[in-house]
Parts: sequence; C-alpha cells; structure tokens
Amino acid sequence: MKKLAGFVALALLALSAVLLLRAPLAPKPIVVLVSIDGWRWDYLDRADVPHLKALAARGVRSRGLIPSFPSVTFPNHYTIVTGLVPDHHGIISNAMFDPAIGPEKFTMSSDTSRDPRWWGGEPVWMTAIKQGQKSAAMFWPGSEAVKPTYWRPFDDNVSNADRVQQVLDWMKLPEADRPTFSTLYFSEVDHAGHNSGPDSPELLAAAAHVDQAMGMLFQGIDALGLADRTTYVVVSDHGMAPTSDDRLIFLDDYLDAGEIEVVDWSPNVAINPRANTSSDELYRTLVNRHPALAVYTREQLPKGLRYGTNARIPAVIGIAELGWTITTHAVADSRKKAGRTFGGGAHGYDPRYREVHGLFIAAGARIRRGVVVPEFQNIHIYNFMCQLLHLTPAANDGDFSQVSTFFVR
Repeated sequence: MKKLAGFVALALLALSAVLLLRAPLAPKPIVVLVSIDGWRWDYLDRADVPHLKALAARGVRSRGLIPSFPSVTFPNHYTIVTGLVPDHHGIISNAMFDPAIGPEKFTMSSDTSRDPRWWGGEPVWMTAIKQGQKSAAMFWPGSEAVKPTYWRPFDDNVSNADRVQQVLDWMKLPEADRPTFSTLYFSEVDHAGHNSGPDSPELLAAAAHVDQAMGMLFQGIDALGLADRTTYVVVSDHGMAPTSDDRLIFLDDYLDAGEIEVVDWSPNVAINPRANTSSDELYRTLVNRHPALAVYTREQLPKGLRYGTNARIPAVIGIAELGWTITTHAVADSRKKAGRTFGGGAHGYDPRYREVHGLFIAAGARIRRGVVVPEFQNIHIYNFMCQLLHLTPAANDGDFSQVSTFFVR
C-alpha cells in the first residue's frame, strides 16, 4: 500500500507539472508611456483635447512636471526613463562632445546618438528585460542605442496615426511576446510651439491632432481587451516660452568666434576655450556683460541645477533669462534677409520658470481617480513605472515616496 500511495503521489505531481506547463500565462500589467514633446502644463486646460481630459479625470494629474536642467528634449526624455538627472546619465544636452569616446559631436540626428557608450543608467525598458519582461519603443531618445525588445528607428515623417498603430500591433502579439512596457512619442506640439509660439492657434491645432491620436490608442487597447490591464502614463519633456526679436543676446559682441568652441547655443550657450585662451579668461570676458545672461564656469553652476560634475559639460555655461535667445549678428542678419524672425517659442531655460514645466497624467486600475497633485520633478517617474510593472528599480536619483500617493491604498 505504501508503494502504491507513493506511486500515486508521484503521478499526481507529474500531472500537476504538465498542467502547469500547459496553463496560460498569468496576465501581466501593461504600461504605455506617452511623450507629447513640448506640451506645457497649461495646454490641457486651453486646448480642445477631450480624450486627454477624460484620461486625467479618471486618473492622477499633476499641476506640472518639473524638468531637469537643461529643459531640452534628449536629456529629459532619458531622465524620465532612468530616474537619473542628466549630470548622472550623461546626456547633458542635445549637443555635446566626449573625447573619451571620440572627436565626433553628439547630436540628436547624428550616428553618435545611436552609440550606447553615450547613454548611462538603465532605462525602464532594460529593467523590464532584465527581469523577464518584453518592452518596446515607438520612438524614444536612447532606444536606438540601448535597445528594447522591439523598437523603430526615429522618423519624424511617420504620422501620428501610424505611430499609434505600431504600438497597437505590438499589443496584438501573443501573451508571451507582448511587451509589458511600451513608449509612444509625438513631436507635433513641440514643432508648433517653436514655429508659432505657445499662445498661437497653430499650437492649439497641434494639441488637438495629438489628442485625436490618443483617442485611437485608447480605442485600440480597449478593442484588444487589454484596457483593464493597461496603465497610461502621459508626460512631456518640457514646456515652452515665447521668444521675440526684442530679446536677443549677441555673443559676438563679447567674444571672438575664432577663440572659442561653441558646443551648444541657446538658451544655454556652452563654450570651450581654444588653445590660446583659458577657461578663466573666457569666463571673465563674458561674465556680467549682458543683464539677461548669467555666466558660470562648470564648477560654479548653482547647486540647485544638479548640473556640473559630468566631464562632458563644457568649461563655461551662459544661461539666458526666460524668453531670451543667444545668437550672433550674422545669424540675425541672415534670418532677417530670409524673412524669418526670432518670434515663436523656445525651451531649455532654468526649471525654476513655470513656462518650461510639462505634463503628467497617469490612469489605470491601481491609480487613484480624479486627483490633482502638486507638480513634482520628473526624476520620480522611473520608480513610479517600476512599481506599476512590479519591477525592482535600478539605482536612480528619484524617490518613490514622492509618487506613492498616486496609487489606490
């Protein structure tokens, strides 16, 4: 009898193992991170965007999202997905040099931007992969260098509708292959803000176009039967401030272009001296020369910016006041002859300015409903998304306590 009982127990154990292997995979939470580049915090109330307003009404909306310095595209997109300030993840600007990597300049459109040596930290799509999940990126800075499971090379000519469709196509994959984390990126609002300004009819029209695409996304996820598992996290990398021809700082009024290397221009001019000039000389030549330009050596940058320890940051940084543009007389004359002005919009300014604060909305099964929270820094979003996906976060600069109240208790 004992032998028979033992045999039955083994048989039951084997049967249980077979049934377990054949059982469908347990549904995992899904997070879709959407970036609307250049969406200022107040556009949600000013524009005709019913889908985004409905999402905010059934989730958590902040009064603003505070970008990291500098408030530009590449550094802040990568901060959002790593939880690291630019000084720590290494994407310190949209344009930079690193002699340790090579002589080529890093820019958003160059081959250097697809070199993983530039990108530090661990983006959330890699955190997911390391912990057994799939991830996808429908355009996101860094995703062509540190690649998720599925990704598309950036092409700004891809329509909003086609961007959404690619995310939905990934969501149609079988459960074992479907990404639990996906990004979606829209650029139209940023373009309109730069070209026409944040207070223009063109800006409102662009916002409405993106909202229509968001409606397609929501409807598509719902049609796939994934709505109950999906949390939407909608953010922007920065806001936008109006600029004009009346607020120009001419760098060549103070410096000879042949004596300096301008790595980045406006509204934060980043300069290295040439061989015959020292950093101190360059700083003394430029400091206190224009009332709308604050000038620092890399070591002197204000502590509150959390910026200045990374070796990629040039020797001297000039930070323009809100709405001012740094340029040269030659560039200004060229634009004037072409019938172009400096009117429109810009970002990159010190994050203390409300105009460069962005958007944050989150909605899903575990998120509180109809809640408006104070603005917070974008370094905390990485930990928030890891919690949604049941991931252990990599080391980062964020603090989960800053976003823990967004969850249903």
